Amino acid sequence: MNQRILISGASIAGLTVAHWLARYGFRPTVVERAPGLRAGGNGVDVRDHAVAVAERMGIMPSIRAAATDVQGMKFVDAADRTVARLDTAGASEVEIMRGDLVALLHRATGAGVEYLFGDSIRGLAQDDDGVTVTFDHAGSRRFDLVIGADGMHSNVRRLAFGPESQFLRYKDHYFAFANADAALGENRWVTMYNQPGKMAGVYRSGNHAQAKAYFIFRSGPLRYDVRDVEQHKRLVSQVFGRDISWQIQELLAGALADPDFYFDALSQVHMPSWSTGRVGLVGDAAACASPASGAGAELALVGAYRLAGELASASGDHRVAFAQYQESHRDLVHKKQQIGPNVRLMVPKTHGGRWIRDGAAWLPILRAMTAAERLLRVKAPRALPEYVSAI
Repeated sequence: MNQRILISGASIAGLTVAHWLARYGFRPTVVERAPGLRAGGNGVDVRDHAVAVAERMGIMPSIRAAATDVQGMKFVDAADRTVARLDTAGASEVEIMRGDLVALLHRATGAGVEYLFGDSIRGLAQDDDGVTVTFDHAGSRRFDLVIGADGMHSNVRRLAFGPESQFLRYKDHYFAFANADAALGENRWVTMYNQPGKMAGVYRSGNHAQAKAYFIFRSGPLRYDVRDVEQHKRLVSQVFGRDISWQIQELLAGALADPDFYFDALSQVHMPSWSTGRVGLVGDAAACASPASGAGAELALVGAYRLAGELASASGDHRVAFAQYQESHRDLVHKKQQIGPNVRLMVPKTHGGRWIRDGAAWLPILRAMTAAERLLRVKAPRALPEYVSAI
């Protein structure tokens, strides 16, 4: 039952759930607003249970081969002198550029997945037997189930659950990233420069010729169109455009010239339920933990694996599968949404806060805590179930 499944979004969660659904004998179709795979993005962590998912997909060796080699983060003053360093490399995780991971996942989906690029869902009409879906360009089609894997600003969530204002919780900051001149950053480090309430930085992987610029700033809620890139560039320019300290102007110039410039609010998605009728959500659409958590890829990979597995185990019965998926995945989501002091460490509100952060980064206790966290991750049990398809 429920063989024809439409997935909205061809990123980490959408491609992963498509892979597993096809593997279990379903007939997935992926619709993606962009004309092709989105190649941009920042570094993402494949860690803990996400490693197990990637291993079961057979792509973990390729992920390791394409991984970045960033060793940690360092904080600099206006003269580019290092004032603190923090080693963040983890033995149980692999960092890979988002675009590289998406390409690997796309190849792993195989021939059993249909793609509709350059299109988007316009309307959803559910009944007892399925969902009638209308598109911006393609003709209307009938599916048994619809899965929203279309990010924090999910179109499927809006159509099936209501406006995003009901589910988004803003975390007092905005962020942007785009291409940067690799000469502006130290090889294998994330270099950060702070002013009170804002940060500019450059991400430099030794395995990639292209560096990334990062901008974060503290602000009350702003009104903007989430798809208007030129408006996003103006907002970031208003905050950083007059700051001539460090290398901010060089980073900003490169970022503003990048057509893949990305900007958004630092927000989380909190929902009482990730399904309604024949429509379910996965990844950031269901439970975005925000980039500050560093857990977006992990939640996407693990959540997609569980959702597809529960559908397979339940012979496609969405009523059983959606409930089991949420029950099995909710604890991990809750844990990862507790982002702690990450943002305060990266973007201190005052000069005094920056001074305290820089001093703490050199303390042996902080380094010992970081090492202990990595050790605990290594020893974390790999408890993901092996699903058996009843299709």
